Amino acid sequence: MKLGMVVYSTDAETLWNAFRLGMFALTQGDSVKAFLFGKGVECEKHDAEPFNVRKQMQDYQNAGGVIMACGTCLQIRNSQGSELCPLYTMKDLWELIRDCDKVLTF
Repeated sequence: MKLGMVVYSTDAETLWNAFRLGMFALTQGDSVKAFLFGKGVECEKHDAEPFNVRKQMQDYQNAGGVIMACGTCLQIRNSQGSELCPLYTMKDLWELIRDCDKVLTF
C-alpha cells in the first residue's frame, strides 16, 4: 500500500504518533510519504522526551519514509528547510494525494 500522511499539528504527542504509524507501515512493506503542512513544518523542533518527534522523524526517514515540507509554510516561518524537512511544493502535495492509496491527516 502507498500511505500518505499530511501533518499539520504542532502537538508533540500527535506528531510522535504519526511518525510511529509511518514506521510501523514501513515495517509492513508499505511505502510512506509524509507532507508537513502549515504548523506541521515546525515539528522537528520537538526533541524532548517522552515525545522526541525529531528522533522519531529521523528513524522514520532512515527506514525509508519520505518527508516533504511545504516550502511556502517554511518561508512564512523564515526557514529554509533542513535535511530532515526539505522544501516541496503544493504540486508535490497534490501528487501525494493523487498517488497514495490512503491519505491520513494529523
